[in-house]
Formats: sequence, C-alpha cells, structure tokens
Amino acid sequence: MADTTTKKTLIVFSGDFDKILAAFVIANGAAAMGDDVTMFFTFWGLNALRKPEHVKAQGKSPVQKMFGAMMPRGSGRLALSHMNFAGTGPKLMKHVMRQQHVSSIEELMSTAREQGIKFIACTMSMDVMGLKREELIDGLEYAGVATYLGEADEANVNLFI
Repeated sequence: MADTTTKKTLIVFSGDFDKILAAFVIANGAAAMGDDVTMFFTFWGLNALRKPEHVKAQGKSPVQKMFGAMMPRGSGRLALSHMNFAGTGPKLMKHVMRQQHVSSIEELMSTAREQGIKFIACTMSMDVMGLKREELIDGLEYAGVATYLGEADEANVNLFI
C-alpha cells in the first residue's frame, strides 16, 4: 500500500480569481511542507491555464469557437466569485494584494512549477469546451479522470475547489 502521508491532490474546477488564488496558495503551502502535489484542472479551472494571447486553433466547431471567445484567457483575466463589479473587483483585489505583499496568481503558478507541483489538464473537459493544447500554457500533463483518481488514491488530502 502506498504511503499517503505526503501527497495532496486538488481538483481545480472553478475559474474564479479568488478560488484559483486559494488553490495555488494551498498547493504551494503543501509543497513547501515537502508534500507531493497534483493539481487537476477541469472545466472552468482550465481558464487559468490558457495563454493570455489569442491562439488560432484548428478543428474547432462553431460552438467550441464561441466557448473560447467567451471564456477568459489566462489567470490575468479571471473574474471574482463575489463582488466582481463588472471587472473592477479583480483589479481592486490585485491592488490590495500588491499593497499587502501577497504573490499574484502568476507568481504562485511559477512558484508551484519550481516546487515540482504537477499540473494536469483534463482532456475530457478540454474536448467539451473546445480547448486545444496549443491554447494552454506549456509544461502541462494531459489526462482524464482515471489519472486524477489514481493520484487521489495515493493522497491523504483531496480538495475540490
């Protein structure tokens, strides 16, 4: 039986700025404590992994193109879950974070990579939402739910954010 005392998994389902921020704070904290960490990005959580620039991807249906146009590209464009205020909420939150010397999501993502946190993009969700690999940041793993469940079986903490 696998040792489950030093492994954490997170399902990152939400694409809200504050929830993505929390996911990376928790993941980085666990990694800093010496835990192996896997983050499984699915559905709206995939938006945090999108490249900020527009990427032309081939083979998309009209509905998939529409999804891509309506969803935020990258962590810098995520909305708050509450008090979004037509997009000014995230700007205010980022301002306060800088004042309080809190790392940005982009900095937390970079730290997560440096600590060896595994980022897995859910291929089924990518198919449903019309996201192609070339639209996502580099350095990801791509897999389905069975891979996540295998990781979760070996972990002592599994979080759904």
